[in-house]
Amino acid sequence: MLDLRPNCECCDRDLPPDSPDARICTYECTFCADCVAETLENVCPNCGGGFEKRPIRPKQSRRPGVGLNHHPASTKRIHAKYSRDDIASFAQGVKAIAPEDR
Repeated sequence: MLDLRPNCECCDRDLPPDSPDARICTYECTFCADCVAETLENVCPNCGGGFEKRPIRPKQSRRPGVGLNHHPASTKRIHAKYSRDDIASFAQGVKAIAPEDR
């Protein structure tokens, strides 16, 4: 199950569980749509993969035991361990390769 991390690892923007602007990679690294497009250039600085829109967990339980009230979003904020310059340099070397070919 996804953690639904609460913030962009790059700019620290709040990304609540229902945010349509949250993007994740296959390891669930979480960034906002603006950082993915403008800073990361669709390259995860942690794994080199691409990003997809994060699914939104239903607020209301429509089946027993599921939904945001049963499985709340994470409150632990995560921050990128790389500098913006390092992230930009890494993205430059990888962005021309399609995510499915990385």
